[in-house]
Amino acid sequence: MAHADHTRDPCPWVILSDFGSAFAMGAVGGTIWHGIKGARNSPRGDRMVGALSVIKARAPVTGGNFGVWGGMFSTFDCAVKGWRQKEDMWNAIISGFLTGGCLAARSGPRGALTSAVACGILLSVFEGVGVLVSRVFNEGTRPQLPPMPENMQPQ
Repeated sequence: MAHADHTRDPCPWVILSDFGSAFAMGAVGGTIWHGIKGARNSPRGDRMVGALSVIKARAPVTGGNFGVWGGMFSTFDCAVKGWRQKEDMWNAIISGFLTGGCLAARSGPRGALTSAVACGILLSVFEGVGVLVSRVFNEGTRPQLPPMPENMQPQ
């Protein structure tokens, strides 16, 4: 079981922090993505102008979408931590499930359930990979017994 991460802000403030971080990641990623897309879809002489106009139009939208996902996920994560009184990988999986369902609620119950399951599976893959990577990299830090002196025989 994982212990509480005391390096992060307390739960109400971490929501704002995660929202801002997710918005920034989405805006930077959206700038790169839409910049390339805008340059490719523009005529040969106007590639820079086309890229900049698409970046100005679409990168903030992408940042906002990422921000909403990050803020909602963090809100559900804080709520699940308060409800379960535990901090383990199930919190992230449950939060991803709830976030996916809420973001797809306008598409009806079937679409919301499908999106919730997909987000839950995605978060479980992320958490599983995180556990595997931490086990692989922590293998060398396991405490080991000191070597036996040469004059002693194993029994």
